[in-house]
Amino acid sequence: MSEQIIIFSQIVFIDLVLAGDNAIIIGMVASKFPLNQRKKIIFWGISGAVILRIILTLLTAYLLQISGLRLIGGILLLYIVYKLYVDVIKDSSDNQNKIKVNNQTFLKAIWTILLADFTMSLDNVLGVAGAAGHHYHLLIFGLVLSIILMAVAANLISSWIKKYKWIAWLGLLAILLVAVDLIYTDIKIFLNA
Repeated sequence: MSEQIIIFSQIVFIDLVLAGDNAIIIGMVASKFPLNQRKKIIFWGISGAVILRIILTLLTAYLLQISGLRLIGGILLLYIVYKLYVDVIKDSSDNQNKIKVNNQTFLKAIWTILLADFTMSLDNVLGVAGAAGHHYHLLIFGLVLSIILMAVAANLISSWIKKYKWIAWLGLLAILLVAVDLIYTDIKIFLNA
C-alpha cells in the first residue's frame, strides 16, 4: 500500500509540473480571441489533448523505443514558440484590437494547440507511465488529473494574458525551455550511444 502512495504522489507531482506547459500554450493561443471563441478553443484544445494522451498512453511502450522522438518534438516546439510569438505577442503589440475571427483563424489556432499538445503530452505521458509502472489504475488517474489541471490552468492563463502581456513572455520562455530540454535530452542520448 505504501508503494502505491509513493507512486500516487509522483504522478500528482509530474502532472502539476508537466500539465502546466500544455495549459500555457492553450491559454496563449486562446487569449487572442473574443471570450465566446476563447471558450471553444480551450474546449477543443483540451479535447484534442485528451484524445492524444489516451493514444500516447496506449502506445507508451512502443514510443519509449523510438530514438529521436524527443528531438523531433523539441524542434516542433521551437516552431510553436515562433508561431506564438508572431500570433500572440507581436500581433497584440502591433494591433490592440480583437482579431477578426473566421473559420481559418479558428482552425489554425486548434492546429497549433494540437501540434503542441502532441509534443508536450508525450513528456507527460512518458513521465506518468514511468512512475505508474504496472499500476494501471494510477496511470488512468494521472491521465484524468492532467486533463483537469490543463482545463483549469488554460482558462486562467488566457484571461491573465489579456490583462498582463508580460505573462505571455513568461509562457513563451517556459515553452522554449521545454523545447531545449527535449532536444538536449535526445542529443545527449545520441552522443552517449
